[in-house]
Amino acid sequence: MSKGKAAAQASHAAVAAAIKSKQDKPLEFKKWWISGQKKVVLAVSSEKDLLEIESKLKATGVVLVRIDDAGRTQLPPGTTTALGIGPHIQKSVEEITSELKLF
Repeated sequence: MSKGKAAAQASHAAVAAAIKSKQDKPLEFKKWWISGQKKVVLAVSSEKDLLEIESKLKATGVVLVRIDDAGRTQLPPGTTTALGIGPHIQKSVEEITSELKLF
C-alpha cells in the first residue's frame, strides 16, 4: 500500500471511529473532542497482526471500526487496511498496542 493509500485508510478509520464513538459512547467522545481530538497512527507488519489486535481490543469494550478496502485502486476488494480505535481511555488501549511502532 502506498503512503497516500495508507494515509487515506487511516483517515477513514479515524472518522468512522469518531462517528461510532459519538453514537455509542458520547461521554468518551465529548472528553476526546474537548481535549483536542488526539490521534495516533501505528503500524502493523501484516493484516493477520491487525486482526489479532482487533480481537484483543474487542474484549476491552473499546469502540472499534475495521476498514476493509473496496478494491478500486491498489488492493483486492475486502482487504483489511486499518482499524479505528476509540476514542477510549489511553491506558487500556496502550496495554495492547504498546509494542507497535508509530507509522
